[in-house]
Amino acid sequence: MTETPDAPGEVSRDGQRRELSVRLTVPEMDCPSCAQKVDKSLQRVDGIVDATLQPTTGTATITYDPDRVTETDVVRAIENAGYEVINRGDDAEESLDGELGIAPPSEIWTSPRAVKTWIGAAFVVFGLVFEFVLTGQNLAVASVLDYPLHLADVLFLSATAVSGYPVVRGGYYSAKNRSLDIDLLMGTAIIAATGIGYFVEAATLAVLFSIAELLEDYAMDRARDSLRELMELSPDEATVRRDTGASETPRADGEAVDGDEETVPADEVEVGETVVVRPGEKIPLDGTVVEGGSAVDESPITGESVPVDKGVGDEVYAGTINEEGYLEFEADAPASESTLSQIIELVQGAQEKKTEKEQFVDRFAGYYTPTIVVLAILTAALPPLLINGSATVSVAGLSHTFSGGWQTWFIRGLTLLVIACPCAFVISTPVSVVSGITSAAKNGVLIKGGNYLEAMGDVDAIALDKTGTLTKGELAVTDVVALGGATDEEVLRYAAALEQRSEHPIAEAILARADQTELGDVPSIEAFESITGKGIRAAIDGETYYAGKPALFEELGFDLSHAHLRADGGIVTEPAHEQCEREDCTDIESGAIAQFEDEGKTVVLVGTDSELVGIVAIADEVRPAAKQAVARLHDLGVEHVVMLTGDNEGTARAIAEQVGVDEYRAELLPDEKVDAVEMLQAEYGEVAMVGDGINDAPALATADVGIAMGAAGTDTALETADIALMADDIGKLPYLYALSHKANGVIRQNIWTSLGVKALLALGVPLGLVSVALAVVVGDMGMSLGVTGNAMRLSRMKPDRFFDA
Repeated sequence: MTETPDAPGEVSRDGQRRELSVRLTVPEMDCPSCAQKVDKSLQRVDGIVDATLQPTTGTATITYDPDRVTETDVVRAIENAGYEVINRGDDAEESLDGELGIAPPSEIWTSPRAVKTWIGAAFVVFGLVFEFVLTGQNLAVASVLDYPLHLADVLFLSATAVSGYPVVRGGYYSAKNRSLDIDLLMGTAIIAATGIGYFVEAATLAVLFSIAELLEDYAMDRARDSLRELMELSPDEATVRRDTGASETPRADGEAVDGDEETVPADEVEVGETVVVRPGEKIPLDGTVVEGGSAVDESPITGESVPVDKGVGDEVYAGTINEEGYLEFEADAPASESTLSQIIELVQGAQEKKTEKEQFVDRFAGYYTPTIVVLAILTAALPPLLINGSATVSVAGLSHTFSGGWQTWFIRGLTLLVIACPCAFVISTPVSVVSGITSAAKNGVLIKGGNYLEAMGDVDAIALDKTGTLTKGELAVTDVVALGGATDEEVLRYAAALEQRSEHPIAEAILARADQTELGDVPSIEAFESITGKGIRAAIDGETYYAGKPALFEELGFDLSHAHLRADGGIVTEPAHEQCEREDCTDIESGAIAQFEDEGKTVVLVGTDSELVGIVAIADEVRPAAKQAVARLHDLGVEHVVMLTGDNEGTARAIAEQVGVDEYRAELLPDEKVDAVEMLQAEYGEVAMVGDGINDAPALATADVGIAMGAAGTDTALETADIALMADDIGKLPYLYALSHKANGVIRQNIWTSLGVKALLALGVPLGLVSVALAVVVGDMGMSLGVTGNAMRLSRMKPDRFFDA
């Protein structure tokens, strides 16, 4: 339980009423009807401002006015609805288990309710034995109002009392709170069956319904397990090195440092403190590495199975696992504000937002249950009054004879009461949403609400930003072509020498390629000069060299049309008119340079004022997974995949051809991307937009679903997007679409199967084809387990099934 002041805080100076919020754990509140009963009880307490009830987590967050109501009153209101609060404090200032955020696991099969159920089941078994097998031993042992009670009857009554007590008790609280739910319906049925002497039916109903409730509790506990797994990712403790100068603590490599290592709760670590993580340990907070190096398993956050190398200056996230090395990092945020904590908070918050299908089901249930209750009453009362002996009804060549007295039709009315429970289709949507959202979170995809889960599965088009989404967002050298007698290494050496004083992104790309090629020390330069808009020049070993656009070298007097390349990338020095007659010859200007530019690459020439040394082509590289991701989206049924970019037409066309999008729109400003999304919506229907979550924020907000790439550690992306891909991995996009599409299918299956089975059972009751036991086993227990099991299939979906890396 947590207690926190709302925005007004303490008694405010401006006269605003102060409010407090308390989070309570209510494990038995595990279905929408349970939450409705609690809500009605809370509404009768003056001073309660707001109540957020989450059956999927078994928690209730209550905001109240402490001047009018106490925490004890809040707890008492929940208990008056028939539910136990397990983390109740002794006074309003105490908080227990506040950070759990979800009901703890229950010992369902050994709980007091389970024990009563097993005892009741034993009584029923023995009662059936004496009733139908050992009939000679079924002696009368008592009488009530001149009605003899045999041994079997006593056993059935005992079973009804033991197993039916929790049901009748729940029905009492439902009636008290004017909630027409399953407890009230079942409690009424048990009491009515007992009252007319149908002890077998009453005992069977009490035991079977209790077993059904236990199975539903088990199913909901399994659904909650997926949330608990998220919460258990981050360790509760952290090893902090606090410099005191009083002792020397050896590091893993044997080096000694001043300071004491102290193990403390993770939530007590302050920002800026140094945290020590040894091989095999979980990283407890978000931070920046200040010492050591290791491979870190980031799959709990990003869903990526390949460990990521971390060194000084790299970010690490709470919940990830240090694979092999020693790390020290500086905490960047408290435990409550880590990326993992934000994920957990957003996943839990996602349960509060009802989807359109949930809202439809709730509205339908509001009409369904009263309607079936009325039909149950009519079924119990009208046939005995209207049918004298028997009556035959024929429809479409089929006939059925209705007969029976008051008791027969009363039992059929009770059976309809059992069928009136809407639990199966009411829980069909929320358990599917919980399963889908938590499954996605464990695979590095954060979906911030069930409505977005549904919407993503129904999109008609997906718009993709180019830079940082389809491409890596970083310039890199893609091609090096040597001219004359130079080699590729010499071209890079001269280019790196010239660019070492430049801060342009192109210079960074060339220097990075030089480092990767291990060229060694590059030549020193003198008289460095930047030629605005064209390139640079500097003296190397006393000779002036240039690096820049082809236009720069044309100004230097080069006729680029007379330099020619062989197909293998080498240089030929024979006259142009002779060489170009050969098939393996390509003119630089009309061939290589044009080819590179057609591919969306930037061309940099390197040379002196009298000789060309070579060509360096630079581009923002396409992500290796981009092409396959687009292809898989097409395979999964997305008909329109569109690229939106601010780059020029040539670059956009080249990237579009490489990745296989259906169309592209280039040279777009941020506001023009918004217009492009609106045009796609008008043309195709629902649109999902994928971008970086910052520059593309307007377009993300305009789309029906906004998806941010690489959101791990990025607060802005987590806040602005509806869905966040925690890793920079566009390969998760097909998985996201497939998961959402399947979730919609599962929800539809659950809703319509539940309604169909209920309808068939309801039709069979007047015909005498459906017993009380069948109604409980199939209509209530069976369907509740069925929809939950169907929903849990979503948790088994993995990204690898939809994308082969």
